[in-house]
Amino acid sequence: MSSFLSIFLSIFITIPFLGYLMVFIITKLITGEHRKSVHLAIDCSTFLFIISVHYLILTIWHKSYFWVVILFMLIEAMIFVIIHWKIKHEIHFSKVLKGFWRFNFLIFISAYFVLLLFGVIKSVTQSIM
Repeated sequence: MSSFLSIFLSIFITIPFLGYLMVFIITKLITGEHRKSVHLAIDCSTFLFIISVHYLILTIWHKSYFWVVILFMLIEAMIFVIIHWKIKHEIHFSKVLKGFWRFNFLIFISAYFVLLLFGVIKSVTQSIM
């Protein structure tokens, strides 16, 4: 049972789009609402993309920079709170958290593609040379 769970999790961490698609399809079947399904799939798969970026960095450079990822997210969260406070003059943490989390989806999906492309190019050039 534990090996099945390990394989299941490693597939979703390696290919986080499968997690996105799974949540989207299940939510779409249950609710029938496209927009709500997309938002829930984004919210759930953001964590998978963060972990995937960490493992891509680990695979490419053979060193963990997870602390940099966490530090980046903390600084980003502080910037979100400050901007929200400057605009609204009060802080609604649920709105800040939602915006922060969805912005992280955009950042980490972009980082995932860039690192995936970089890793493939690096691997191909190393195998040629």
